[in-house]
Amino acid sequence: MFGLDWMLVAAGAGTGLLVGLTGVGGGAVMTPLLLLVFGIAPMAAVGTDLWFAAITKLAASRIHHSNNLIDWQVVRRLWAGSLPASALTLVWMTLMPIGPETASFLKVLIACAVLMTASAMVFQKQLHALGRRFRVEHVAGFKTMQPPLTIAAGAVLGVLVTLTSIGAGAIGVVILAYLYPLRLTPSRLIATDIVHAIPLAMFAGAGHLLIGNVNFSLLFNLLVGSIPGVILGALLSSKLPQVWLRRALAAILIFTGWKLLNVA
Repeated sequence: MFGLDWMLVAAGAGTGLLVGLTGVGGGAVMTPLLLLVFGIAPMAAVGTDLWFAAITKLAASRIHHSNNLIDWQVVRRLWAGSLPASALTLVWMTLMPIGPETASFLKVLIACAVLMTASAMVFQKQLHALGRRFRVEHVAGFKTMQPPLTIAAGAVLGVLVTLTSIGAGAIGVVILAYLYPLRLTPSRLIATDIVHAIPLAMFAGAGHLLIGNVNFSLLFNLLVGSIPGVILGALLSSKLPQVWLRRALAAILIFTGWKLLNVA
């Protein structure tokens, strides 16, 4: 039986609440927290966070599914790119293991992923407007390119998530907001992005588990807090102003990315 660490439980609860509210936070918040606050080794932080994010988002997806918010066609397109890309990344990591000597490089990579996530959140509105304009002015061409671009976007997310555990949330949401500006409302956008991230995180997490990068005691404590947190966030997600929530989270992520770069 694992002992409870209430600081970890609180960290899990706060991150779970963010995931439920915005679809973001599973990796972009938790992985830096594990590195900066709890001093977890980079690969253990990534491997453990992948399972944390998958199980936390699984709890939220049941609520979104019951509200018929998930666009399954979009999810399948993303999976067609992300799962094969994750598999290839895991093969590469097995053949070329990331050892202690490359820990600083991995921290820099995680910091860059956090800053990319923050940037994606800041410019989501502009990218959504750009996507809407192309969708309205070039209907046939835009709809023709939607499936291959969604698959390609999934591949990019697959590599990024497998290496850093970050990207499936905010970056995925921004990509979908651009590619499906009329089809996905804010609530459907969050729900669809969360459901795509679950098998991706589990798939990548299974690879990290085989490599030996998952800390089960750490995972247990985080989930004790995150599961009630994400359920509460999912219930509130359609009732709270998404714009201000995402702006506040983006500011936190920019500061976090900067701190990670300074300690790498």
